Amino acid sequence: MSAAVQELLAVLDLEQLELNLFRGRSPQASWQRVFGGQVVGQALVAACRTVDVGQRPPHSLHAYFLLAGDPKVPIIYEVDRIRDGKSFATRRVIAIQHGQAIFSTAVSFHGDEPGLSHQAKMPDVPKPDELPSESEIRERILPLMPEPVRRYYERERPIELRPVEYSRYLGKPVEDGRFHVWIRATGALPEEPAIHQCVLAYASDMTLLDSALIPHGRTVFDKAIMEASLDHALWFHRRCRADEWLLYAHDSPNPAGARGFSRGLIIASDGTLVASVAQEGLLRERRPES
Repeated sequence: MSAAVQELLAVLDLEQLELNLFRGRSPQASWQRVFGGQVVGQALVAACRTVDVGQRPPHSLHAYFLLAGDPKVPIIYEVDRIRDGKSFATRRVIAIQHGQAIFSTAVSFHGDEPGLSHQAKMPDVPKPDELPSESEIRERILPLMPEPVRRYYERERPIELRPVEYSRYLGKPVEDGRFHVWIRATGALPEEPAIHQCVLAYASDMTLLDSALIPHGRTVFDKAIMEASLDHALWFHRRCRADEWLLYAHDSPNPAGARGFSRGLIIASDGTLVASVAQEGLLRERRPES
């Protein structure tokens, strides 16, 4: 198991302080604020700790990012057990730092039931082994990329990324504005299904908001862009392994009012749709200093 995955699992392993109260920490890296996916993943862990996820796994969460998280201090997660019904359970989780709520989410749990089934078609894109590996990207492609992109891809990360349209980081346009990236944990994860869902929740905040800039030929690495996640919605359709390749297919129907809206489908390599994601985020152009 890679050191980055070990650290991610440690970050997701919250300390229980009371029946409905948990404490999480952040990696002590050079981040100025807590990565949004970390808070989503930790909040989902806190909610899962109050439900029998073997019988009723999480099927959806709806979250708001309220304040930037401080990576230097712990995050307290307070779980409100709103309802335990016959088929569904509902939890509300508030993340607190410095006496203020920085994040809130509602999580719904539902046991598997038989029913109708259909799904979106798998996009026709190259498989991961047909794309440059991370080592090849470092050797052949990173030297051509802007410095902020290079720094991002040079970091050791718990989630491996293999972008299909990686040429957009070289300034080349993407005709239909869609973006596809293969993702997986960089090491084997425990067998517990809830761990895979929490890692997937963590990864679901990666690269998504950036797709709202594709039609404009920009990226979140542009120093003239101020970006921040505002809300996040995630639906788990089918179980999957987060340590096996998953295609994250993005599009952005609309940016307006300095906010970008992006959607994503997460699809297993065999074509099984496992999750859907939607997010709105701040995309504000910085004003030139006078």
